[in-house]
Amino acid sequence: MSIRDDAAEVRSSGWRTLAALHGLIDAALEKALQAEHKLSVVEYTVLEALSRQDGWHMRMQQLARAAALSSSATTRLVSRLEDRGLLGRYLCADDRRGIYTELTPAGRALLEAARPVHDATLEATLTQAAELPELAPLVDALAELAPAKAQPPVPD
Repeated sequence: MSIRDDAAEVRSSGWRTLAALHGLIDAALEKALQAEHKLSVVEYTVLEALSRQDGWHMRMQQLARAAALSSSATTRLVSRLEDRGLLGRYLCADDRRGIYTELTPAGRALLEAARPVHDATLEATLTQAAELPELAPLVDALAELAPAKAQPPVPD
């Protein structure tokens, strides 16, 4: 095996580990969100992405990127969420071809109800994954990526 082959195997191994962790998390979140709130992981992701717009809206292309979906899959998903009254679609005033999506009050309420389930499931799944030797280094690396918490001001 050459050095080039070794590097490819390291990348492949890293990718398989990442895919295994993603699969574990995705399955746990899907089960919990469906059971408690009748939401899929991708539906939760869309509602969460829209909630970060601080009362504003997103173009469909932006939403597709945020949810890691194709344009057609995003359109179908948005239609389902709109039918449930969780978000709305609006034509862009400046560009009639542009379509915005925006969270409705019902969508915000469902997201707020589902967030504790999502967060607790994610934490429990990462804790479980950290106990597996093959996944522990990746879980540790994820913890390092978390934004630093704001430090309290030092008194004078």
